[in-house]
Amino acid sequence: MKINENYSKLQDSYLFSTIAKKVGEYTAANPNNQVIRLGIGDVTRPLPPSVVGAMQKAVGEMGTAETFRGYGEEQGYDFLRNAVRDYYTAKSVILDGNEIFISDGAKSDLGNILDIFSQENTVLIPNPVYPVYLDTNIMRGSKVVYIHGNRDNNFLPMPEDGVAADIIYLCSPNNPTGAVYNRDQLKKWVDYALEQNAVILFDSAYETFIRDESLPTSIYQIEGARHCAIEFCSLSKTAGFTGTRCGYTVVPQELTHGGVSLNKLWLRRQTTKFNGVPYIVQRGAEAVFTPQGMRECRENIDYYMANAAVIAGTLDQLGIWYVGGENAPYIWLQCPGGLGSWEFFDFLLENAGVVGTPGAGFGTNGEGFFRLTAFGNRENIVTAMEKIKKIL
Repeated sequence: MKINENYSKLQDSYLFSTIAKKVGEYTAANPNNQVIRLGIGDVTRPLPPSVVGAMQKAVGEMGTAETFRGYGEEQGYDFLRNAVRDYYTAKSVILDGNEIFISDGAKSDLGNILDIFSQENTVLIPNPVYPVYLDTNIMRGSKVVYIHGNRDNNFLPMPEDGVAADIIYLCSPNNPTGAVYNRDQLKKWVDYALEQNAVILFDSAYETFIRDESLPTSIYQIEGARHCAIEFCSLSKTAGFTGTRCGYTVVPQELTHGGVSLNKLWLRRQTTKFNGVPYIVQRGAEAVFTPQGMRECRENIDYYMANAAVIAGTLDQLGIWYVGGENAPYIWLQCPGGLGSWEFFDFLLENAGVVGTPGAGFGTNGEGFFRLTAFGNRENIVTAMEKIKKIL
């Protein structure tokens, strides 16, 4: 018996455990001081009423023989796939229901999609980066090369001359930076992928936070993308499903390599290795895409984005450089005074009782930067910003 030695190449996931340890030490030494957490990427507002009502109704259906549901299709029930299809139609993106696969979230599918690709592929990953992209490729022994986000390119790296890749990870709006690609930028990525005969894995988990109507909310709004891109989305931030778990992946029929349909490969993978999302959860997800459900989700998103505006306004007053916060719930700021990411973390915690996320935890290019999130209580956001203005 041999283990997968690639796991030994993973760096310890110390970021949030280190944060928890530092916060624990601070609260033990300062039991009367309030700690305001602006580092968490989890939502804080409850599920929309339409979603709760639909799930309660579904629970009732499971309690009677006439409406009970057993095993469902691994790729999702037609009612939810059709709801997602209609959602895309409103974006002027035409999908077939068979191109949509319901899952328990984007994170799972972003890792599992690698099952249909060879380990010999070269994988292009942004730096800084959402950790699942890198770690899942290290686990399988793939060759990884990086594209570099930095202040000069507003943390929106573009294709680089001489860099070849087979699989390309893009996230827009980006986690952790909150930066968003425009149409021209995504078109260059699509053209690059087509030229390279590569596949773009496009993470659009935060697409509903985009307010600028000129910005794309789906890779398929870009000409040619159906021939080179797989899109992943989640209801975690859209509808507060972080504890309910539901998302979807789109694999177009046109996406083929060597005459093999990637849609069929993914269907085969899912029907073999995935049990599907529970009926009750899928009924709740269906309610998200109703007019009433979308209005309720928008109210929560508006709340978070108003929080982001408070944070961004404070940074503007202080003259601190940042990206994000306008079309994303994340604000990625340059640490003032030349401080390192962890130095600024300690400074905020010790002097203001405010917790954020050190950018260094997302890759080498995150050093010297810091992430704040808009997921939180408005009163706490305002208080935190007042404290930060006072100490800076």
